[in-house]
Amino acid sequence: MSKVLVIGAGGVGSVAVHKMAMNASIFTGITLASRTKSKCDAIAESVKARTCVTIATAQIDADDVAATTALIQSVQPKLVVNLALPYQDLSIMDACLAAGADYLDTANYEPIDEAKFEYKWQWAYQDRFVAAKRMALLGSGFDPGVTSVFTMWLKKHHFARIDTLDILDCNGGDHGQAFATNFNPEINIREVTAPARHWENGEWVETPAMSTKVEFDFEGVGPKNMYLMYHEELESLATHLPELKRARFWMTFGDEYIKHLTVLQNVGMTRIDPVMYQGVEIVPLQFLKAVLPEPASLGPTTKGKTNIGCIATGIGKDGQPLTMYINNICDHEDAYAETGNQAVSYTTGVPAMIGAALMVQGVWAGEGVFNMEQMDPDPFMDMLNQHGLPWQVKTLDGPVTF
Repeated sequence: MSKVLVIGAGGVGSVAVHKMAMNASIFTGITLASRTKSKCDAIAESVKARTCVTIATAQIDADDVAATTALIQSVQPKLVVNLALPYQDLSIMDACLAAGADYLDTANYEPIDEAKFEYKWQWAYQDRFVAAKRMALLGSGFDPGVTSVFTMWLKKHHFARIDTLDILDCNGGDHGQAFATNFNPEINIREVTAPARHWENGEWVETPAMSTKVEFDFEGVGPKNMYLMYHEELESLATHLPELKRARFWMTFGDEYIKHLTVLQNVGMTRIDPVMYQGVEIVPLQFLKAVLPEPASLGPTTKGKTNIGCIATGIGKDGQPLTMYINNICDHEDAYAETGNQAVSYTTGVPAMIGAALMVQGVWAGEGVFNMEQMDPDPFMDMLNQHGLPWQVKTLDGPVTF
């Protein structure tokens, strides 16, 4: 029996439990919990209609360690899959340790009062998970997640040494809205407005947010402007692949998105510090999130494709210079037809399911806290092809020129 408890009923949680239900021989019991049980119930109805599998639902405030511990003890899962907000990572890890369950997430912890993305808080749990003989797997989404697995697969099979790495994240989808985010607006805007950082020659180089722009022609999408950003897998890859001389992360944004975001920043709506309004303390970004379209609602109208991958340059196993590009292209409409969610949720929810499947089957195992690049990439890569995220790889003529 491989029971799992999934916490979080947004688009990613919806995709993950749909895909788990489609693999009922691996996941023999699925419970979906969130702060709003009605969201879980709606997802459960969709899962039942699409797969004929019944999943259980529960209400939980994941900030409440005692209540989360009690829920885990009641469900008795082998694994807790955390698809809630990154602010809740530590409380759910605490509950897993208290209740005796393994842990998986898709995004690293960040404090709610500061847009600071670091693994140090979760890496600090290493000794506790070792002592409890439990495993925690961090970042089993697409980026982070698949991008780290892509990198390590290239290293395992093609490279003697990787010198430079560029992670390229393109969402070429059109949802028809003047301004909306394809995943949690609060997390999305915190990421985008934070200073950019990349790894170069053994140190972090910081530049102003959205100040470095390059055009790139993405297969299946076309030419798009991509912007240099900071993303958490840069930290873990630089740690676990110390040979890297440079590692960068790029994400595409349309002109309309940039225009709206600039205005919102200029008028203070992206602030994360509290302000007083009519005697009530509110956080402007949280208010903005409440008035923006719910990302899970964008599925029916989103058309186009995503294209996410890695370009690595270094020395091949034959001792010659080598540059390779590995990526996945995912169609928004295909993702919606299968799970009722658009491709941004799909490309995170499917890897969450795959990481969970490898853990509950013991293919990926260990005691302690692990990042994706510490695991054998081959079984994960095989499952990507089997479960809706096929990848392709090609050799380029030379290093990138940007």
